[in-house]
Amino acid sequence: MVLTAAVMLALSGCKGGDLVSYDLPAKSARYTFEAETNDVKTVWEYTSAKPTKGDAPELSPCMGDVVGSNKAACRPEPLIFLRYDFDLALDNTVRAGETHEITVVGYYQESLTALPNVTSLKAETTFDGGRTWRPVTTRATGKNTFTTTIMNPRRDQAAKGVGLRISATDSQGNTVRQTLPTAYTLR
Repeated sequence: MVLTAAVMLALSGCKGGDLVSYDLPAKSARYTFEAETNDVKTVWEYTSAKPTKGDAPELSPCMGDVVGSNKAACRPEPLIFLRYDFDLALDNTVRAGETHEITVVGYYQESLTALPNVTSLKAETTFDGGRTWRPVTTRATGKNTFTTTIMNPRRDQAAKGVGLRISATDSQGNTVRQTLPTAYTLR
């Protein structure tokens, strides 16, 4: 299994020196991690400390184990990731002037211990490119799963599409806030 992961790293051009890792202090602290890809901005806030035992499953080993550079205990951080089902038409659009439902699922990297549950999710929309954000109705529809209902405006009222901002919290107080400037366009 480790050999497969090492081969995949070699094929992708990643060498041991290209991997980023960090050591956390032994005392628990609150951290903020921000990323932006293709104008989608994600901000995680989570509590963590130096692991005392490894918590990475065999199928998702720590990079230090894969490249042999670090044998210290490691684990995935408790970052909430978001998966969306926008229920788009074949042309990747949604009807203007109608109510539309989006399903959002919170999930985590695999670990050996029990993962927290996403306990709340709030959604906001923008029709003017992010100048104005409006809260929209969201309800829990399953474990870590939420459905948000958006009343789409007329197409001319959201010429650049509908933006979405999601804020989620889990049972351990970890949070994520993800902003999609254009989640979908209207037809």
